[in-house]
Amino acid sequence: MSSSTHIHKSHNVSLLLYHLVCSTKYRRLVLSPKVERILCQTCLDIQYRYEIHFLEIGTDKDHVHFLIQSVPTYSPTKIARTVKSLTAREIFFHAPGV
Repeated sequence: MSSSTHIHKSHNVSLLLYHLVCSTKYRRLVLSPKVERILCQTCLDIQYRYEIHFLEIGTDKDHVHFLIQSVPTYSPTKIARTVKSLTAREIFFHAPGV
């Protein structure tokens, strides 16, 4: 995706990185190449709407690794909730068989 750099705001400079691992329900093997494309496109859309930047996205058949950079105003819980809810909604919409 993009490289890690400091985020400059009006009164602070930050470099916060989060490693988020999301597994599929019951560890089912559902992350096909189509689902992976939907996931990556959704993450790009999230970057435009929120101050969340995806540095790396890695998938296996039953889990996804995200390396995320964000601002201090977003808690790790808010970041995880936002990423999981938006990606799940898009995947279920575009690949209902999942």
